[in-house]
Amino acid sequence: MRKCKHPIHIVFNTVPIDTAATRAAVEERLEEVRQYRQIGFIRQEAVITASYEPKFHGPTNAISKPTETIAIRNVDKEAELREKSALLDKAMGNLSSPQREVIERSYLDNEGEYDFISCGEMGISDRTYRRIKASAIQVLAAFMKLEVVEGDEEITREKYEVG
Repeated sequence: MRKCKHPIHIVFNTVPIDTAATRAAVEERLEEVRQYRQIGFIRQEAVITASYEPKFHGPTNAISKPTETIAIRNVDKEAELREKSALLDKAMGNLSSPQREVIERSYLDNEGEYDFISCGEMGISDRTYRRIKASAIQVLAAFMKLEVVEGDEEITREKYEVG
């Protein structure tokens, strides 16, 4: 891992956080939870279609259980989404009321209204709205352990295309 160059990172023994990748990770999680809360979990179903073409391959001695694999995936994925939703609820409890309202309006409501409309309804300026939103995303990232360290640049660029 490369050395931290900023004096504040040296004094407080912290690592630099990649804010763009962290923001992308939090937004992805918020969108995933919003979809789960609005539509619920969409189960994957087994597709059993007869194939009349012979499959020529050597003996692998491996047993394929597609129905079992799909059933396990459905149960695990639904439990994972439930846990993510509960964790987001706990994280939202740590936000101040303006931060909570900004996150709910921007990401969790199904209306899909623009930020400038939300800040007008809340009676605050666009700059204040963006500042509140950025600080709320930082708090959510820390609570949900979604912070991305700057040293992992090659991983973050592949996973979160920012720009």
